[in-house]
Amino acid sequence: MLTALLFGIGAAVPLIIGAAVGLRWKLPDRALAALMAFGAGTLIAAASNELFRPAFDEGGVWLAGGALLTGALVYVVANHLLDNGLGPRALGWALLLGVVLDGVPENLALGISMDSGMSGVVLLVAIAVGNVPEAVSGAARMREQYGMHRVRVFGLWAFTGLALVGVTVAGDALGGEVSAGGTAAIQAFAGGATVAVLANTLIPEAYREGGWWVGLPTALGFLVAFMLGG
Repeated sequence: MLTALLFGIGAAVPLIIGAAVGLRWKLPDRALAALMAFGAGTLIAAASNELFRPAFDEGGVWLAGGALLTGALVYVVANHLLDNGLGPRALGWALLLGVVLDGVPENLALGISMDSGMSGVVLLVAIAVGNVPEAVSGAARMREQYGMHRVRVFGLWAFTGLALVGVTVAGDALGGEVSAGGTAAIQAFAGGATVAVLANTLIPEAYREGGWWVGLPTALGFLVAFMLGG
C-alpha cells in the first residue's frame, strides 16, 4: 500500500507542479514544445511496451485490441465534443480531459502492477513526464483563454492529481481481485486513450509551438523510456 501511495504521488506531483508553473510563468514556446515532445516520446514507449504489449500477451488480439480501440474512441469522441462546443479555446480542457481519460486507467494499471518490478518504474516515469507538459500548457490556456482565476485552475489540476493518487492506491488494493483479463483490458484501454491523446492533442500542439525539430526530443523521450524498460 505504501509503495502504491508513493508511486501515485510520484505520478501526481509533476502534474500539480506543471499546473503551478503554467499559471506562474509563461514558458517560451520552444521550451514548452520540447517538453511536450519529450513527454510524448515517453508515452509512446509506455503505451506500447508497458500497457498494450502485456495486455496483448495476456488477453489476445480481440480483448486487447477491442479495449485499445475503445480507449481511443472514448477520447476522440469526447475531444470532438469539446472542439465543437469551445472551438480553438478547447485546448486547455482537452489536455485536462486527456489526463483524466488516460490517467485513470494508467494509474489503475500502475497500482495493479505494483509487483512487476521495473515495468512499474517505467510506467511511472512515462506518466510523470507526460503529465508535466499537459499540465503546464493546459493550465496556462485555461487561464489565458477563459480568464479563470489562478486558484480555480490550480484547484482543478490539483484535485485531478490527488484523485489519480487515489486511483493508484485503489489499483493496488484491487490487484488481487482483478482477473488477468480485466487487468489486460484496463492496460489496453489506457494504451488506446494515450495513443489518442498523443495523436489528437500533444504531438500536434508540440509541432505547432516548436516546428520542424520536435521529432528529436520525441525520439529522445522514447529512447529514455525504452532504456528504462530494458
